[in-house]
Amino acid sequence: MYKALRTAASGMQAQQRKIDVTANNIANANTTGFKSSRAEFQELLYEKTRNAGDPNAGGAPTNLEVGSGVRTAATQKSFSQGNLEATDNPLDIAVEGNGFFKVVQQNGQPAYTRVGSFRVDANGQIVNADGLQLEPNINVPEEATSITIGRDGRVSVVMADDPAEVEIGQLELANFANPAGLDSLGRGLFAETVASGPERMGLPGEGSTGALSQGYLETSNVEVTEEMISMIVSQRSYELNSKVIRTADEMLQSTTNIR
Repeated sequence: MYKALRTAASGMQAQQRKIDVTANNIANANTTGFKSSRAEFQELLYEKTRNAGDPNAGGAPTNLEVGSGVRTAATQKSFSQGNLEATDNPLDIAVEGNGFFKVVQQNGQPAYTRVGSFRVDANGQIVNADGLQLEPNINVPEEATSITIGRDGRVSVVMADDPAEVEIGQLELANFANPAGLDSLGRGLFAETVASGPERMGLPGEGSTGALSQGYLETSNVEVTEEMISMIVSQRSYELNSKVIRTADEMLQSTTNIR
């Protein structure tokens, strides 16, 4: 009975973690550039009552083992492409591919994001909503009246006294061998880790890096219907594990009441 109690408790804890992850996905269903997560589980150690090779009642060599439950092994981030939403803001940029924008945090460390909502600060630098500078650094002249960002990342402006476009910089995107290994920092930012591999900077449109779409933002890749189904399945599994605990408790109570 004690094993059943511990095993069912591990199942309830695992399903609670899955529900927490699902709830966060649903909460960010309308968050620009958000990438959904899923909880992954592993079975716990087995208790062997009979070693492999020992004959069973029918004479066949087999083993007898009972599992100890489940644990949450990881939360896996999905970097599938979200839909593109038109904004008509010339400094809203969406990546159609696997690349990430690179920004510099306040502590000087690099971070990576799929949220392409940018603006020009008082110093003429292109920064994100939190004021983090986009890398490579591009300075937009104060006299610029319009800005154009090509699918290949070329940045051009039109000056007030000249109708001809002038190229002022080139955007680059970061790629990773294993994006799922990136560390989530919040606010749509990610940090490089050993698991993700080092950044590989490249030009938009090269390989799987992806081209840019000016005037668009990438929406969340959360599929609300799938998340609701996952929530229902997790809730039912949680309830079943709680019933196992009640059953084991009743059996234990019956045992202790024997006179």
